[in-house]
Amino acid sequence: MQEPTFLILTALAGAPMHGYGVIQEVAELSGGRVKLRPGTLYGALDRLAEQGLVTVSREEIVDGRLRRYYELTRDGVSHLDAEASRLADNAQAARSRLRRLATP
Repeated sequence: MQEPTFLILTALAGAPMHGYGVIQEVAELSGGRVKLRPGTLYGALDRLAEQGLVTVSREEIVDGRLRRYYELTRDGVSHLDAEASRLADNAQAARSRLRRLATP
């Protein structure tokens, strides 16, 4: 899973969000390293919806514009949990090897 996808799913794990909220949350989660453009985000959300990982939870009109709120599905939660575990295992393996390098 690519980092932006992981961060989008992570952002949505907190609560349903509209696109701009996801963009802001991803930037915060990544410490500003990942800055999603709207076209990139909505393409990713469409792909994630096709995969059954996110769904539109509600829509509303704000200032004459449609605002969609996205949320994780059960499959989305499972995929995010599996990816978080995989990343944690990889990080643990890397730290273990780095400790061996530091020990003469």
